[in-house]
Amino acid sequence: MAVFTSMVYQNEFLADGSTDVNAIVRIDCSEAGAAGQTGVGDVGEIVIVDTSASMGLVNMQAAKDAAMVAVDTILDGTFFSIIAGNHRAYLAYPRVTSGPGMVRMSPQTRTEAKTAIAAFRADGGTAMGSWLLLARSLFASIPSLAGKHAILLTDGENHNESVTQLESSIRQCLGEFQADCRGIGIEWQVSEIRKIAQALLGTVDVIPSPKDLPRIFQELIARSMGRGVPDAQLRVWIPQNAQISFVRQVSPTVEDLTHRGTPVDALTATFPTGAWGDESRDYHICVRLPAKAVGTEQLAARVQLSTGPSILTQGLVKAKWSADAGLTTRISPEVAHYTGQTELASAIQEGLAAHAQGDDRTATQKLGRAVQLAAETGNAEATTRLGRVVDIDDPVTGRVQLKKNIDKADEMALDTASTKTTRIRG
Repeated sequence: MAVFTSMVYQNEFLADGSTDVNAIVRIDCSEAGAAGQTGVGDVGEIVIVDTSASMGLVNMQAAKDAAMVAVDTILDGTFFSIIAGNHRAYLAYPRVTSGPGMVRMSPQTRTEAKTAIAAFRADGGTAMGSWLLLARSLFASIPSLAGKHAILLTDGENHNESVTQLESSIRQCLGEFQADCRGIGIEWQVSEIRKIAQALLGTVDVIPSPKDLPRIFQELIARSMGRGVPDAQLRVWIPQNAQISFVRQVSPTVEDLTHRGTPVDALTATFPTGAWGDESRDYHICVRLPAKAVGTEQLAARVQLSTGPSILTQGLVKAKWSADAGLTTRISPEVAHYTGQTELASAIQEGLAAHAQGDDRTATQKLGRAVQLAAETGNAEATTRLGRVVDIDDPVTGRVQLKKNIDKADEMALDTASTKTTRIRG
């Protein structure tokens, strides 16, 4: 049975007249078990492979190899299906036209799925919204599923659907399943795929070389199969007359959950977190309280992780008004660290967007700030990736120069990694 624990990091002391309370809530999970084998329901896994013409022979063969590795990694007993996507979405396996669209993994179905994957051919356009909607309907065809996860691979832009159509498809899939998305090569749009991944509580990354595909698919499926808790919600209670300013996941990646809140009652809202394995996540909670008299103490928020009505763990966020400047001017190191990491993600994305629009002045300013923040927060990976896009003169002040010839793959790698965070040093 999964074991959850929580820890709160904050400076609970507020100056006279202050209203905002910030806290980092760390939640750890251990002994999560294997997906579908913990007695809380079945799980489903869908592999979505781009089979559009742009995939070509090399990428298509690598994608087929990777999909077969994914099939080998899915645990026996797991419901699964395979989607081949181009300008339409095709149910490649199982080959059914009505009823359940998924089958349980077994030696026989594994072999049959590989045969179907071997027949993939690169042809047609790209309409990812239709792929997502087919996955949604396949998951819905198995009512017993408690956990639902997909991996999506593409190599190009969503040319055969409008932005409105794709966004509509994403909205219809919200809360229906999780999806990790990967792009191969440099002809796809990071912002487009990130929109899918963030909405579906997944990850996005670039795969620069076809030879890496099988390993990455194996890792994604193995991680999914290790999530023995299929779904959990972050439940936040605040006192009367208070407001939630924001709720963000800040580790291992930055994900703003504020707009995903669902009211439970007048004082409580839940925010989706998806499935859990043996892992640790940090959440930044900011609550605005009515100012109280010096000496007043109160509970600012109760942050819980729950599955349905069951509370798995909780952390208490507190507030104490004080006239002691030595107490009220302290900044929690964890809050300061993740505030910087969140700004770092925005600076990278805004800098790259400015560069794409030809605004090199803004790009240099934003990416310089990103270099400065990466140095301050000890994010070595971000510093390394930034160094492939800008020449760093002084990381402390953020003085940089855009490289004259920036490799598109390096830009995309920096963009996809922008939301990855590091924990505070020491």
